[in-house]
Amino acid sequence: MLYNIFMKVFTQLNENKNLVLILGFFDGFHLGHQKVITSAVNYAKLNGLKTAILTFKKHPLCVIKNIKPKYIMQNRQDFVQNFGIDYFYELDFDLNIANMDPQDYLNNILVKYFEPNAIFTGFNHTFGIDKKGTPALLEISKDKYGYKYFQISPQMLDGEVISSTKIRNALSNGDLQLVNSMLGRNFTLSSIVVEGEKIGRTIGFKTANVIYPDEIVRIPFGVYEVNTNYGKGIANFGIRPTVNNIEEPILEVHILNFEEDIYGETLTIEFVKTIRKEQKFESLDKLKEQIKKDISTINF
Repeated sequence: MLYNIFMKVFTQLNENKNLVLILGFFDGFHLGHQKVITSAVNYAKLNGLKTAILTFKKHPLCVIKNIKPKYIMQNRQDFVQNFGIDYFYELDFDLNIANMDPQDYLNNILVKYFEPNAIFTGFNHTFGIDKKGTPALLEISKDKYGYKYFQISPQMLDGEVISSTKIRNALSNGDLQLVNSMLGRNFTLSSIVVEGEKIGRTIGFKTANVIYPDEIVRIPFGVYEVNTNYGKGIANFGIRPTVNNIEEPILEVHILNFEEDIYGETLTIEFVKTIRKEQKFESLDKLKEQIKKDISTINF
């Protein structure tokens, strides 16, 4: 991958002409999204052009259906820099945009501000009122507005189309193997380390406790092999039934061979695999034995 630390981020439209424009919401930046982006970047490099992603801060469903969807990833800006993108437009999605006629959106936003040399989208990209803007509209309008249009075919895994919906469902079911295969990397989240009850250290397994981000799809209660920015570890997400049932679940991470206090620091956690479901043990000693067995399953 290319890495562009000089990628410029905009939260409002401005005139930026003759770009290779990449359209989509890109929740998760899974392998299908990555194919769209890398295809656009390669085209831009061959033609001496710059690239721009045009997306929105919140999922359009927040406005269209007044619901709060759960996301697959945080910090899309940080991730997209890995692809050598020049400009990242992350706009507010409002009712004016939601209710725009697709032709007006194409004419008064995409063409007016960008006069794109080329437009890249996934096979199922839609825009405008009632999702009436489609790849077919972008294709038939290309000569009128003087851009080239590239619709990227779906990316497949084991005969199925890779999609954000399938990844969300797999996350909810704890199928990390499928999730990570579709993402092309480990599912990752970051959160601030908070003080807990420090019970873990009394049984020899000190943990860093974090609040699972509310906006991210929730994984099932269970034990997971993880990588962190402080080293490899094992994580438990749940309500700690052996110790004391808590109302709000907590994510506890035991970082192997690490004893420092990192309260207030950001812990980035990559979920490698599911080890087992969370369960209640008859004693702390039994829990300690099981944790040792869980750690033995980790690949170093």
